[in-house]
Formats: sequence, C-alpha cells, structure tokens
Amino acid sequence: MQLSQFENFKKYLSKNILGIDFGTKVIGLATFCPGNDPFPIPYGRIISQSRELDIAEISKVISLEDIELIVLGLPKFLDGKETKMSKIVEKFGQGLAKKMPELEIVYQEESLSTKEAEQRMLNSPRYNFKIDPKQIDAVAASIILEEFICAL
Repeated sequence: MQLSQFENFKKYLSKNILGIDFGTKVIGLATFCPGNDPFPIPYGRIISQSRELDIAEISKVISLEDIELIVLGLPKFLDGKETKMSKIVEKFGQGLAKKMPELEIVYQEESLSTKEAEQRMLNSPRYNFKIDPKQIDAVAASIILEEFICAL
C-alpha cells in the first residue's frame, strides 16, 4: 500500500511535519512533507536540559524547516492505558502549544517505536547493521511519523 492512499497523507499533503520522540534525556526529531519527501526522515536529537531550553531548540527547528504540524509520540502500555511518561509528554505538548499557538499539535501512540528503531538499524547498511545510540531517537521519531501518516 502506498503512503498516498492514507487519509493523513492526503490531509497534510505538502505540509511540513515534525515528529518528536520525547524523552527526559534525549528528544528525537524527524521531518516529513507528504508529497515532497518519499518517507519520514530522521532529523536529529536534542539532549534535554530543561523544558524551556528544549522548547527553544524545537522552536529553532520549526522556524528553520517551516514546520506546520507537530506529531508528538505518546507512550502507552500495550493495553492502551497511559503510563507515567504519558502525562509528562502531554505536559510537554501543552508547553509547546502555549509557546507556539499557531501550530497544530497531535499525539500519536508510540508503543515500541524504540524497539522498532533498533530493528531497523540492525537491518540497515545505513547504520552498519548496528544500533547507533546517537541516532536511535531520530529513527524512532521517523517511525512515529510513519505511524501517524498510516493511521486508519
């Protein structure tokens, strides 16, 4: 199935999207522009310092990349229940929304995105078939974007 067949692909066609894999130590980032990019692209990571500084760093990326939508990964248990981290991510999302009210922010359930990122790295020559801890969060963010675009 092609990405262009999914509703979110059509809805956000030609919009610059930032995917965020939020962690208390490292924040992974990925970008995607449906219709322009072939797939979500790992962008990089932010070493978390404080909520204010993290939001300032994300603000820079938003300006630089002309971001119009943020997809924030929301961790949940496999049964769909919220985790302690879910509340932290939601609070971070509220901080982003307050700082950038013009942006649309959506949450995408992201269970096992880091495990999936590890598997992709182990199967990819791009990463020398190894897990690269410096890139895993950005790969996880790209998976969050994929799941958002492919959501039914």
